Amino acid sequence: RICVITLAEAHPLLQSGKTIKNINYQISANCSRLQNKVSGKSKRPCLFIFQMQGAQFLTELAPLCRISSSDGEEYTIYSCIRGRLIEVNENILSNPSLLQEKPSTEGYIAVVLPKFEESKSITQGLLTRKEYEEVLLKRRSSAS
Repeated sequence: RICVITLAEAHPLLQSGKTIKNINYQISANCSRLQNKVSGKSKRPCLFIFQMQGAQFLTELAPLCRISSSDGEEYTIYSCIRGRLIEVNENILSNPSLLQEKPSTEGYIAVVLPKFEESKSITQGLLTRKEYEEVLLKRRSSAS
């Protein structure tokens, strides 16, 4: 029921061989995703947090971070999902190449917990791997 936010395989940073210069979780003067502090209680140590306090609430259009490449391009990465920000990956700040080398594992951007009552509708709206590949194929053919 948690969502791990990563760069899509088709993201320009993963396609063009660009070098990542900087990752910034400072969204505005008053908002840093690094200031997100989550605390909560669990009935058993192996279960996830049941009651969360201090987690930032995100909408689908909420920026998570900005990534700058060595060619001067800047990409804003959005949450794309409503929920509570559980964690940001601080490891990519000191090792930004993780975003490109291991985008689906150690190079994740953030972890978001959607509201329980919304999680089913969110997962029903996701594309399957095959549908995603078809969208990419259409996009490439219309661009050429």
